[in-house]
Amino acid sequence: MAEVVLLQKAIQQGLGDLIQIESAATHDFNAGELVDIRAQKHAIRRDYDLSKFRARLVQSDDFERFDLILAMEESNLLALRMRCPPKYTSKLHYLTEFCQSQALQDVPDPFYGEAHDFEFVLDLVEDASDGLLGSGVWRQQNKGAS
Repeated sequence: MAEVVLLQKAIQQGLGDLIQIESAATHDFNAGELVDIRAQKHAIRRDYDLSKFRARLVQSDDFERFDLILAMEESNLLALRMRCPPKYTSKLHYLTEFCQSQALQDVPDPFYGEAHDFEFVLDLVEDASDGLLGSGVWRQQNKGAS
């Protein structure tokens, strides 16, 4: 969800050619699979098309290639820290650090939840995306976010 939301918001603001955005998983649970159909259903209601995206794993070169690496929750950030070379650890952040109206550390996993959980995750991701794009941090970093 986060990749598509952030990318679409960047394009809407005329920033699509300036920012490279890719989503990657820290655990090999669903690598290569399509996005959960419930997530697709809720996203399409907000004009986000997730149907073409497949999960991929974080790669070692991602730490060098991207200037920001945004974790959805604590276990993701811990997994990233364990794999990240020390010279790149300053690139690791929570996505929610950029939220403007929400005060959470973790984006909750809606997989075992109800419809309102998917909507809440979309709300958080939209809030963080707006905050990130409005903050100018991406301009300072200049390469992108994962």
